[in-house]
Amino acid sequence: MSLAIATAHQQPDTAIYRATIPAGEPWLMEVKAGQTLRILDLEGNQAVDTLFYSVANPKERYDVQRTLRRQNSVYLSTGSVLYSNLGKPMLTIVADTCGRHDTLGGACAQESNTVRYALEKRYMHSCRDNYLRACVHDGRLGKGDIGPNINFFMNVPVTADGGLTFEDGISAPGKYVDLRAEMDVIVLISNCPQLNNPCNAYNPTPAELLVWN
Repeated sequence: MSLAIATAHQQPDTAIYRATIPAGEPWLMEVKAGQTLRILDLEGNQAVDTLFYSVANPKERYDVQRTLRRQNSVYLSTGSVLYSNLGKPMLTIVADTCGRHDTLGGACAQESNTVRYALEKRYMHSCRDNYLRACVHDGRLGKGDIGPNINFFMNVPVTADGGLTFEDGISAPGKYVDLRAEMDVIVLISNCPQLNNPCNAYNPTPAELLVWN
């Protein structure tokens, strides 16, 4: 798949919301229908593991299978529509200076760190831990609501035999993806803390969020 690069006209100084997610930490926020959310890779090659839920019904959430089947592509980029498990459009990618994003590799967890790397890695901080922390503080979501996610800025090529590999990133400092909300959404993020593969260049860094009306 060629990289679908598209820039946006919004300027940071006109954003109504702006926040920095520290390296390795969770974030939870709402974005209203019609607003545009920008996820910005500040230092480059930082995976931002993200889930979306309907504010009106948090049981309605981002659905990987529906999304990929509708667009007939294993990657997300400019023009991709993110669908819910009820078949409704949740967000549309309207600009993307990275070019493609993974939604197959999943979020790191105690179990996957142990299986992929070593038994002693089971205590390392993970994206699933981050999701659970944010859910506990917010109160609307629980463990059972955490499903397959999007890994913005993460490079997970599909091999010729159908496997997945974690490769050096294709992002760089200042790359971003803009998503227009098609409904009011809860945005659940883990700014990935992974240290065992190159998805964060072995050095997790901050990411920035901006919202425009």
